[in-house]
Amino acid sequence: MTPAEARDLAARSLEKAAPDVDAATVDGDADLREDLGLDSLDFLGFVEGLSEGSGLRIDEDDYTELSTLDDCVAYLVRRT
Repeated sequence: MTPAEARDLAARSLEKAAPDVDAATVDGDADLREDLGLDSLDFLGFVEGLSEGSGLRIDEDDYTELSTLDDCVAYLVRRT
C-alpha cells in the first residue's frame, strides 16, 4: 500500500466512524482521540474500517500506533 492509498483509507475510515469530522481538514499529527474527540466506540469503528479496507488484522496491542492519521499511514504502509 502506498502512503497516498493509506492516507485515503485512513481518511475514509475516519469519516465513516465520525461523520462530523472532515478528514481533509485534519492535520496529520492531530491526536484522533484528544484533538478530534473520538470516543472508544468511534475509535473501534475507525480501526475496523482500517482493518477491512487493508485486509489486515489489527490487534488491540497496535492501537497505540494509530494515534494520528500520520501514524496510521506509517502503520498501514509498513504492514502491507
